[in-house]
Parts: sequence; C-alpha cells; structure tokens
Amino acid sequence: MTDKNQRRPKRQQVSRREFLRVAPVTSLLASVAFRSWGNTFHTSATRPAGIRIDDVSYDYEEFRYRTPYKFGGKEVDRTTILNVRCVVHIANGRSAHGFGSMTMGNVWSFPSERMSYDRTLEAMMALAERMRKITADFKEAGHSIDINGALEPEYLKAAEEVSRRLQLEDAIPKLCTLVTASAFDAALHDAFGKVHGLTSYRTYGRDFMIHDLSYYLGPEFKGEYLDRYVLTAPSALLALYHSVGASDAIEDSDIKKRLNDGLPETLSGWIRYNGLTHIKIKLDGNDLDWDLVRILRIDRTTTEVQAQRGMKTWGYSLDFNERCPNVGYLLEFLRRLKEKTPAGFERIRYVEQPTARDLEKHRENTMHEAAKLRPVVIDESLTGLDRLMLAREMGYSGVALKACKGQSQALLMAAAAQKYKMFLCVQDLTCPGASLVHSVGLAAHMPGVTAVEANAREYVPRANKAWEEKFPEIFRVKDGILRTANLNGPGLGAVA
Repeated sequence: MTDKNQRRPKRQQVSRREFLRVAPVTSLLASVAFRSWGNTFHTSATRPAGIRIDDVSYDYEEFRYRTPYKFGGKEVDRTTILNVRCVVHIANGRSAHGFGSMTMGNVWSFPSERMSYDRTLEAMMALAERMRKITADFKEAGHSIDINGALEPEYLKAAEEVSRRLQLEDAIPKLCTLVTASAFDAALHDAFGKVHGLTSYRTYGRDFMIHDLSYYLGPEFKGEYLDRYVLTAPSALLALYHSVGASDAIEDSDIKKRLNDGLPETLSGWIRYNGLTHIKIKLDGNDLDWDLVRILRIDRTTTEVQAQRGMKTWGYSLDFNERCPNVGYLLEFLRRLKEKTPAGFERIRYVEQPTARDLEKHRENTMHEAAKLRPVVIDESLTGLDRLMLAREMGYSGVALKACKGQSQALLMAAAAQKYKMFLCVQDLTCPGASLVHSVGLAAHMPGVTAVEANAREYVPRANKAWEEKFPEIFRVKDGILRTANLNGPGLGAVA
C-alpha cells in the first residue's frame, strides 16, 4: 500500500536572516556547521561542486511483518517506509535526481510508555512533512554534508514545534528526529554524487568538500578529509549478520504456529538457508537466568548445525537494547557465560549498548571493565559528536554506525571513531529495499568493517521483492556473504 504525497504546499523561501535566528543547538556537529553557515555557503556558491535544491517530495510504503520482531521488551509487527526524492542542480546547469529511503523505526527511535505505536508514528509523519518544506525552501548551494549541518538545527526546532502542536505526552527525541531526517539526507548525498557522475563516496575529499574535518570534529583533524577515513571503492565481501529476536524460534520445538511460507522458521533453518557465520542475539537485560539460558541454547544449536556444515569459525554479537539495569549485570552475565561455555564466550565479537541511552543521567554505568572483556559499542546514545566523546569517556570502546541516523552523521562519526581507535560496526534498523542497499553500501566503505545486518529478509521480505533483481548479491544470500564490489554506481547506488 502506498500513500503518495500529493499535497505540496506552496513554498515560502526562507531567507538567510531567518535561518540565522535559531534556538541553541544541542548537537556539536550541528552547532559547528551552523555557526559558520554564512561563510560556508558564500564560499560554496563560487564552486561548481555545490548543489542547490530545486524540489523535494516524498511518499510512504507500508508492510506487515511475516513474524513479529521482539527487542527491548517490545514486539514490532509492521513498518512504514519513508521514501524521499529530490532534484538538485549545480552552477553549470547540470541537474540530477536523488533518492533516499528509510524505515521510520518509531518503536526504537521514539520509545514511549505513554504513547501508542500509531501516536509516535503520526508524530514522525508530521515531522517529515515539516522537514520536506524546510529542505525544499533551503536555497543556498553547498556540499550535502554542509547542507545537512545547516538544516539539522531547523529539523530539531521543527520536532519541538510538532511536539507542541500535537500535544504529545513525550516530546520527539533527537534520535527520532535523526531517523526521520535520514531519508532526506540520503537523497541529497545521492543527488550530489549523481550530479557529478560519481559514487557519493568519491565526493568526500578536498576536491568537493569546502572544509577539512577540523571544521566538524575539532582541531585534531586539521588538514584531514573524509576520504582519509572512508573507502572510495567498496570492499568486495561482507558477512551477513542474522538477528535472533527475543521471541524467535531456535529449534522446531519452539514453533507455536507454522507460517509455511517457504522461508525458514527457526535459527537452525536460517543457518542452513543462508549459510550463516554471524549471529546477532537479542537478550532481555532484566532476567539474567533467562539471558544465559537463551544464549546457551543458541550456542548449542549453532554449534551442532555448523558442525554438520563443516564450519569451524563463526561469531556472535549481543544486544541488550539498553535494558540492563547497570553495568554490574553485564559483567556478571559475561562471567557466568564464560564459566558455562568458554568457546561460546570467545565467539562474542562485541556487545551493543547494554544500559540506558541517556548517558548524562547514568554516568555511573561506565564500561571500562566490560570493554576489557569484549568491545562495547554505543548505539542508541550516539546522536552527535558530543555523545561519542561522552561515551568514550565512560569506557565505551566502539561505535555502531547506522544509515538511519543519516549519511552525514555516519561518515563523521566513523572518522572520529577511527581517530580515537574505537571498534566500528554497521547495523540496520530492519532496513528493507533501498535502505538496505544504503546500509550495506555504508558498511562496504568503512575500513575494518567485515559484517553487516540485513534483518528485513527475516521479518519483512515482501518489502525486498522489488529490489531482489536489481541487487541479487545482497538480497539472495546462500553462503553467508554479501557481495558488495558492485556498489560503486552513481550516488548511493539505490536507483528508485
């Protein structure tokens, strides 16, 4: 079902003076970009690299999950996908269309105990309409990263306005604003690459960017550009991370009602079907005994199936979805797990953010001791450079990059993480179709990243159907490997 955006209000161009009257910016990235906004775009106007936005439109797609995905104590059974299209031009008159797509992911990005799924989704959709107008009314020229840096404060202000207008019980959080904006940001990056006839990943050096990285990330990055931290050509192969939701069947005895839709219905079935070597395990975080039993069963089943397949090496990532009450829970879990299955413990590649996302309120949950055992990555908390620096201070040793937080942020956070020698991984938000191509492309251009999630094939395969023929090497996996060498077309590669 597709809901086309037919209502395009008459645009009212926003003046530069109006853009400069903004509320204080909560993101260090946004504040740096916005503080020198005038200089940025006066300079870029003299460069052929800068794009100007001519048009922005969007539509939605809605899909039901084939089976619910349980994480963080809640189940998700549907998705609403935001598709954004833009038209841009450069000084010589050449124009291009850009496309960006992202699942709204409101259960993850806008968790609320007082608001329903439909209520938080309504808020995101209202915010998307405001973002469309803000983006379309932006008439200065610049690099896509600088345009995003200038627009982010306006997006955040729009989130506050929508929260007041809809009288939301909980205000739209920054993470949710980033997720809503990510399709707009992706469309601009896509258009920037296409208007220059290049993959977007070849436009992050001094030939196209106005500023070096010190402008966004501080003096330590003086003289450096993103192409120092981003591969201009994609890696050839990535391992597929398979997610095991908290209610997913591990063995046949766990199946309550068979789907009989031709796809696997158990972990053991998925391992054989996709040739898996990487498994992401969703845990509860509030029940230590349940968490231990869960991972021990998964490890036992995986070991049996891999032995039958003749596989000797595989790995796990653990995701508590910030549900652990404190870091002591994680340390005790890891200690007991190592006692019960030393081999299973050694297979853990990293642990995703185990405790609450509000780091400021929970500074006692430092990860220094846990990070000595396994990399502990910041995920939900990562909404800007200031959060990365705080997480690093609190002992987090890794960063989870996600296309759903925006291409601009992902690239800058990747550069910062590499500078500070932090572990890098790339995850999705059960991204289907074009958003998966975007996410996989991001992972393929990150030095040191060897695996990526692709959860939609499990939970919402119908949303992938239209993309299987275009990218069979990503959507049809038989040996646990995504072949990514061809993700080097113009823009971000996901042609609408």
